[in-house]
Amino acid sequence: MMDKTLQWLKEITEAPGISGFEQKIKELLIAKIGDQAELSYDKIGSVIFKKSGSSAGPRIMLASHMDEIGFMVKTITKDGFLKFLTIGGWWEQVMLGQRVTVMTAKGAIPGVVGSKPPHILSPDERKKVVQKKDMYIDIGAADEKEAKDSFGVRPGDAIIPCSEFTVMANEKLLMAKAWDNRIGCAIVADVLEAAGAELHPNTIYGVGTVQEEVGLRGAATSAGAIDPDIAFAVDTCVAGDTPGVTEDLAPAKLGKGVAITIYDASMIPHIKLRDYVITIAEQNNIPYQLAFTEGGGTDAGRIHVHSRGVPSLVLSIPTRYIHSHNSIIHRDDYAAAVKLLAAIVKNLDSKQYEELLR
Repeated sequence: MMDKTLQWLKEITEAPGISGFEQKIKELLIAKIGDQAELSYDKIGSVIFKKSGSSAGPRIMLASHMDEIGFMVKTITKDGFLKFLTIGGWWEQVMLGQRVTVMTAKGAIPGVVGSKPPHILSPDERKKVVQKKDMYIDIGAADEKEAKDSFGVRPGDAIIPCSEFTVMANEKLLMAKAWDNRIGCAIVADVLEAAGAELHPNTIYGVGTVQEEVGLRGAATSAGAIDPDIAFAVDTCVAGDTPGVTEDLAPAKLGKGVAITIYDASMIPHIKLRDYVITIAEQNNIPYQLAFTEGGGTDAGRIHVHSRGVPSLVLSIPTRYIHSHNSIIHRDDYAAAVKLLAAIVKNLDSKQYEELLR
């Protein structure tokens, strides 16, 4: 039987929320921590939870994006199949044959990503990766009319990867869709709950941002709403502990601790902040590892260049098979991230902040 934490993780990962359609995730976060913080929003859908401490500053922004990658209905063929747009970064190899859920005005309906079967492909075609443009989604409609009138499908409808939250044989390994970045949302929620029990010498802004997977958009607008002094993006990173992935490609491993990012394509972290966080981790015996991402970035890529600049750092959970229907994390890394962020917000006062700026 699942404990309370696992039930929460199941609920937030299985909930639908591709970029631009994050409403359900926002509702779940508000239901969990909305009564423990002052609630506000930016104007494109991000939700902001303000937790006041013993001092107005520094203003610490904890950003986690609510959106997952998915698809959108582009057109409906005369035969009732759906042609689609990809929302976020997809690799064709992980798409074909996967189940999806189409969110229509009449409710959610199941579908599967299809293409020509191998039996009728030429030898040359079999050697090639099927392109997104040649795929479609089969919802079992007889024709375009049934898809529209009976099933309620319309261009612009969100299409969500279908994956059941699963505790693996090693019970610390958790498999689900959308760990990128529902685990970040769960971490920020936990930190805000922990902050309620202890006085912190600052003001914390926990933010569920929108549209990170399509351009870090909610990070920019919510930073504008908050004007933070310092920021942490809480996200996922590629786990480098599977066959074919060498340490120079992805050094982080499941179960070895929260990953502190030393570099990504959108930001070189604030070095004094990076070293300060490493010191906090070591002083509190919190397991951590250093990671980098040569391709891609996080919300911190936008936040750190807000206004005159915001010292920023990315804390990540190593994740296998990111940007696919099924990804895997380790529960101990999740716990380490919560513990580290809680220790940071307990310690980071105005004096420490000024030292970081020198």
